[in-house]
Amino acid sequence: MSSPTTTSSAAAAAELDQAVRDRYSEGAGQAVPALCCPVDYDTETLAVIPKEVIERDYGCGNPSKHLRPGETVLDLGSGTGKICFIASQIVGAEGRVIGVDMNDDMLEVARRNAPIVGERVGFENVSFFKGRIEELDLDRDVLAAWLADNPVRSEGDFGRLEQHVERLRSSSPMIASDSIDVVVSNCVLNLVMPAKKRQLFEEIFRVLRKGGRAVISDIVSDEDVPLEMVNDPELWSGCISGAFREDAFLKAFEDAGFHGVEILERGAEAWHVVNGIEFRSLTVQAYKGKQGPCMEHRQAVIYKGPWNAVIDDDGHTLTRGQRMAVCEKTYGLMTDSRGPYAGQIIGVQPHEAVDPAAAQPFACSGDRVRSPKESKGANYVETKAAAEDCCEPGTCC
Repeated sequence: MSSPTTTSSAAAAAELDQAVRDRYSEGAGQAVPALCCPVDYDTETLAVIPKEVIERDYGCGNPSKHLRPGETVLDLGSGTGKICFIASQIVGAEGRVIGVDMNDDMLEVARRNAPIVGERVGFENVSFFKGRIEELDLDRDVLAAWLADNPVRSEGDFGRLEQHVERLRSSSPMIASDSIDVVVSNCVLNLVMPAKKRQLFEEIFRVLRKGGRAVISDIVSDEDVPLEMVNDPELWSGCISGAFREDAFLKAFEDAGFHGVEILERGAEAWHVVNGIEFRSLTVQAYKGKQGPCMEHRQAVIYKGPWNAVIDDDGHTLTRGQRMAVCEKTYGLMTDSRGPYAGQIIGVQPHEAVDPAAAQPFACSGDRVRSPKESKGANYVETKAAAEDCCEPGTCC
């Protein structure tokens, strides 16, 4: 039997969840200014989007401007579809955009307008699914269709429902693992119940491909939000009480296994101030891909500066100008021209590549400077004259 505290907590969570549903259902029918803060969008991408979508979209940032052509994009809490329709134009006909939302009224607006946007841009690459953003493996429309033919009227029926849900999650997930290039979201993560927030970040991580990234705009607070505010349905549904503390928001990505976590944009002014607590918009980018074995390939990285030294996500110190020894995996991450460290790192490869079959495990437990002799090899004794034309007028000298 559940304790009174557990029952009370569950009831409070249900009340907050219902408040969110009601408020955003209202927002699907008419514009609710209190649900958004000012955001500048590219007017060219807005031109093809129907007015009712634009007027009934609520957010605090524009993660779509960090997308690239050809990518597969997942928008969490896609609402009436504005970010999805903007992303559609950026990724182009070779890309794909998926929106996930739990609100039927919002989904109706988005789905009804998708063919209109598709006709205007010349291609259709957007689809919308019904589901909770912390449960991206369960398609609620598919589940609803099954329930229509298999109503729950008994304990046995309930057991069969639970079994079917697990089958759907394992064999037909709404969003497959390792299938998405970029996960975006605009002022929605704060609406997820506290007990589900860790699961939410784990789901974002699960669906991303290796090398994929999350670009999330959300409301954060500068202090912890007190319990009495957390339990206020009006403040919760208004994107306030469920806000992460600013530093905790970044830590949530790190805890889920992301690397290269970076603040892309931060609201200079507070969007709201409640009881002395400031709430503002923050856009964060984080990458998936640091998982895997560490193997020795005699590679090194040189941190350019301007800081004297920096510490990476695995605790390695990179000292400015020093050839720091790293494993093959870390070398790839740090020298990726499209990764989070682009432009900050110089890669140093060994003169003779290491055969992957002969590579040994690399100890990532400490910091080590890679000697140039180690990169060149013990038998490297070459003497090489300068190129004959090096100092000719107009050349390198």
